[in-house]
Amino acid sequence: MKSFTVDQGLLKEVARAVNGEYSAIQCYTKLIEMAPTKKEKKIITEIREDEIRHFHEFSALYMFLIKRQPVPEISEPCPDRYREGLRFAFENEQDTVDFYLHVADRANHPYMRHVFRRAAADEQNHAVWFLSLLTLM
Repeated sequence: MKSFTVDQGLLKEVARAVNGEYSAIQCYTKLIEMAPTKKEKKIITEIREDEIRHFHEFSALYMFLIKRQPVPEISEPCPDRYREGLRFAFENEQDTVDFYLHVADRANHPYMRHVFRRAAADEQNHAVWFLSLLTLM
């Protein structure tokens, strides 16, 4: 039986994705509390729900790769002021799109490629929503 070797670079990128999603969940929880209107709270809540799904998907990939649960850590602190938090979220989502597409291109398994490409599309959508909150609300 052929043994499966884990690409350590890919494993680090999956761990980074887990931490990034965990951090986004914490930050968006904070932004929801600070949001001035019900509409803004609803938009950020829906984005947060996507991030929770991504977190679970990436955690499952991590588990598959090394057979243990990740121990997520906050990778970047969320600003304490609402507008700065929105700007931070917008920039983070944009950066994450590129990172997830990079990981998808490196992934050697079709399901992993799919998960990261789908997450990249979601992140781009989130960036548009955060930009609209910054400019239209």
